Amino acid sequence: QAQLVESGGGLVQAGGSLRLSCAASGRALSRYVKGWFRQAPGKEREFVAAIDWRGVNTRYVDSVEGRFAISRDNAKNAVYLQMSSLKPEDTAVYYCAASDTIFIKTSAPLYDYWGQGTQVTVSS
Repeated sequence: QAQLVESGGGLVQAGGSLRLSCAASGRALSRYVKGWFRQAPGKEREFVAAIDWRGVNTRYVDSVEGRFAISRDNAKNAVYLQMSSLKPEDTAVYYCAASDTIFIKTSAPLYDYWGQGTQVTVSS
């Protein structure tokens, strides 16, 4: 089994930046697709970004394209989400996840491991 632990969330003003980190333990997930999802109050969990195991291919939801950047460090068994130009609508609990697949997936049920989430709040 693997455990994923997110960190780096917090309160930031609109236009600011945050960097989320997700560390895996218990099992190496270096060959897993890694992704970030978010869930705002009263809304369904939403795909945000994902990266393949080599860190070559990435995908983003349209609303964060150009503002967020996903990266990974397989030596540290970690994945990151650099968030810039944050908007109030980015406020949500952000979850990292890992999927035992070769190709990037955007559907939450296709991910095998999940972290507990970290709160990101963007004030206007």
